[in-house]
Amino acid sequence: MKCKQCGAETYMPFKCPYCGEYFCVEHRLPENHSCPESWRARAPREQLAETLKTSKTERSYQHTVTMVPPRGRDRIIWFSTTELKHLAIGTLLVMGVGASLFLGRTLIVAASLAVVLTFSFLTHEIAHKMAAQRQGLWAEFRLTTIGALITLISIFAPLFKIISPGAIMIAGLGDRETIGKTAFAGPSTNIVLATVFIITGSIFRFVDFNHPIVFIAYFGAWINSFIAAFNLIPFGIMDGYKIFTWNKIMWALSFSVSILLAIFSLLYLPF
Repeated sequence: MKCKQCGAETYMPFKCPYCGEYFCVEHRLPENHSCPESWRARAPREQLAETLKTSKTERSYQHTVTMVPPRGRDRIIWFSTTELKHLAIGTLLVMGVGASLFLGRTLIVAASLAVVLTFSFLTHEIAHKMAAQRQGLWAEFRLTTIGALITLISIFAPLFKIISPGAIMIAGLGDRETIGKTAFAGPSTNIVLATVFIITGSIFRFVDFNHPIVFIAYFGAWINSFIAAFNLIPFGIMDGYKIFTWNKIMWALSFSVSILLAIFSLLYLPF
């Protein structure tokens, strides 16, 4: 959204409780954007109440409350009861999609691949959460109605497979760097996991090319590099757009690495 005062794009706009317009962090205070309703802040309480009662032309107004983690918890990861319920449902949905993808394989391999898929998804989201909480922001996983429904349909649809039951919701005061670092935490974690899976698959590949761990490891590398590359697309609400606006060099490096890892893992993935 663009600031009403300076026109700059802001990712966390502030709504003025007096005039109702949205502003960036620099112009959020009434005195910084020449608020026409700033007299309300200066007027005595009794006079303001009487004015609001008698005036028929005044607009109603509201103030927003920013949720932040409790003091003392901003440096560790913590979960609320509501969040744990949403995570449990999201995990079951992703596991269901993973199980439906590998029905033709042995039970152990299919279960392992489903676990790898679910672990990769959850690790991406938890990385966002940890990065946000370490910077003093409120961050919790929440299911979305449309995303959970699409994921549920993907369990039973033979060709339609989309995993997006929910996401980490973040609130608090943050500048471009804070938002960029929080967004970067997810894809960077997947890049690290993809690298670990490739190393593991390569080691077992030299021992026994047909070993089940080889397929599981290279699949883990591919799915993590794919998650990273997809989320690094610099468009809309994707992580890539937030990273790109914060640090273009960091975005270019991470996106290039994720693409290379995806190609490498796919080439060596034994079908």
